[in-house]
Amino acid sequence: MFRNEFQFTILPVPPFNFALTVRKPAGWSLFNSGEMLEDDTFWTATRLEKVLAGIKMKFIGTVERPKILVTVFTESEVPMSKRSAMSNHLKKMIGADQDLSQFYLMAERDEILKHTVKDLYGMHDTQTSYLYNSVVLSICLQMARLDRSLRMMENINRIYGDPVEFDGKKITVEPAAERIAKLEEKSFAKECNLGYRAKYLIKSAQVIVNGFPDTEEILSMSPIEAKKKLMELPGVGDYAADIINPHGGFPIDAWSVDVFGLLFFGKEPDNARDMIEKIKKRGLRRWGKWAWMAFFYIAQDLENLSRRLSVKLRQS
Repeated sequence: MFRNEFQFTILPVPPFNFALTVRKPAGWSLFNSGEMLEDDTFWTATRLEKVLAGIKMKFIGTVERPKILVTVFTESEVPMSKRSAMSNHLKKMIGADQDLSQFYLMAERDEILKHTVKDLYGMHDTQTSYLYNSVVLSICLQMARLDRSLRMMENINRIYGDPVEFDGKKITVEPAAERIAKLEEKSFAKECNLGYRAKYLIKSAQVIVNGFPDTEEILSMSPIEAKKKLMELPGVGDYAADIINPHGGFPIDAWSVDVFGLLFFGKEPDNARDMIEKIKKRGLRRWGKWAWMAFFYIAQDLENLSRRLSVKLRQS
């Protein structure tokens, strides 16, 4: 049980919808699948500044005047100097400083996005607090339906994750790269049903352990530089780099090619692989620097968009 704790407050840039930001409508987790949201209180666990921590966030504001009271639980007492860094880390990861005003102005003139920003007003984009978590996500999403990807990640966490107990809750944190880097490929693939992905997850973990830039360092790069750097990781190509890149991209693959083919051209592609690049270019041309945010909002609003646009957008 983690009993050491400290508190701080976060004042996000409005509008900020707490529930939509920490628990995405499409089921995307903030940091891990075991998170809990009850009324205006959210419990999660992750690594902040390489410290394994339980996190309790209580929303005590409104969408237009947001305020979050954060309690961090750790196994050992955290020095004051480290607490400030952990606070700033969490603030960045929940997108508290994002200003959505220009995106909303653009979206309100777009025939697709005007619906999503109305449905999801105040939802901020978020980042994983630990780069390797994003690598696992991106590799597990490759050429697989969403339900299969989720099962693979759940297997990895169940077998290799780190359980954290705090505030009467128990949450498993995704494994550190250091642990996955030591695994044997065939056994890892079999027990987690990963197929070829096991090799890339292990090799990417080994690269990260040997000194690859962390999320903060990637954020300090330009979007193009960051993507180029991320593609040095084994198994990380154009699609995976767009998923990992904290600057965002327009990731088109097995699932999203059907969704955006239908949105852009009125039908799902007959040959998905041949259409990936065309659809990617169309999205980047249409939404420019807001392409990732457009993708993000659409991915979270497929059910409502299907109804509003009278189409059937596949959700997994």
